[in-house]
Amino acid sequence: MTSALRNNPGSFATNVFSPEQAEKRKQRLMAILSQGLPTLPHYVLDLNAHLGNASVDLKKVANIIRTDPSLSAQVLRLCNSALFGLRRRVISIEQAAVLLGTERLRTLVLTCAVMQFAGKRVPQEQLLPFWQHSFLAALLSERIARHADYFEKEQAYLGGLLHDIGQLPLWILTLEEQAKNRPMPPNGWIDNLSAERGYFGMDHCKVGRWMAVSWNFMPSFVDVFEAHHSPEKAQHDPYLVGIVAVADQFLISQTEAQQTPVAESSETPESHSGEIVEPEYLAKYLPQLAETERHTLFETLQTEYIHLLPLVQIGLAAATNGQSDT
Repeated sequence: MTSALRNNPGSFATNVFSPEQAEKRKQRLMAILSQGLPTLPHYVLDLNAHLGNASVDLKKVANIIRTDPSLSAQVLRLCNSALFGLRRRVISIEQAAVLLGTERLRTLVLTCAVMQFAGKRVPQEQLLPFWQHSFLAALLSERIARHADYFEKEQAYLGGLLHDIGQLPLWILTLEEQAKNRPMPPNGWIDNLSAERGYFGMDHCKVGRWMAVSWNFMPSFVDVFEAHHSPEKAQHDPYLVGIVAVADQFLISQTEAQQTPVAESSETPESHSGEIVEPEYLAKYLPQLAETERHTLFETLQTEYIHLLPLVQIGLAAATNGQSDT
């Protein structure tokens, strides 16, 4: 879910929707969060426990995944998509665990569970841009973590994947409002915190925090969901939040550049010497890196984005096509 107006608080008038309307939507949103969102399936918690052991029993892992046939099919489809670039076809859950590694399998299972839930409430065509942004953020966060010597690379991947999860309940409420012929949020509201607060009474960062707490995520992920637009507010793992924030902002800038005419585009500005000037958010969100490291990282992100975008698009096409068959 992307827009040329995302992250531009000044683009919207604050009095378009009355505070009373926003409060009513906030109350409905809280009801969706309390009643409409499922807790994570028990098998996800069981898998977390099994996959977190030093010695993993792949037979037990496979048996747990097989309790949900749709989940099993999704895991195998995603494993065999171009998104993961495996050299041979995966035909069993045991193979998936071996070839992907237990941490990546854990991420896959959680992703499939959330995608299944979201797909039941929001049309696929509206979710595709959301998942494209999310998967790219996951892959780029993982690469940033590697570049920045952040040891928990799988946490960076998962944080990037789910950082915008708080947007899903906002979409559910938007579709409810549309079905009742009520006023819709302004164009470009997605990922625009002030527009979200003006219409829904709260933004997706606060919604994401609520979901993370209710799903019993570790504190560092609560940080990511709540503070990826303002990493300086992170309380538990500001380094992780900064990594995800850089990936998120980089992808936002790429989307904005694609939507802006070439003559007007100011993305990746050049200095008088013709060199590419790194964006300000790199130094702001990753102050631990030296200037030369940030410059190298920015060049890496540009290269990786060009490489990863078509792979993610192919992988999502395979996943969503299969989803409609289950």
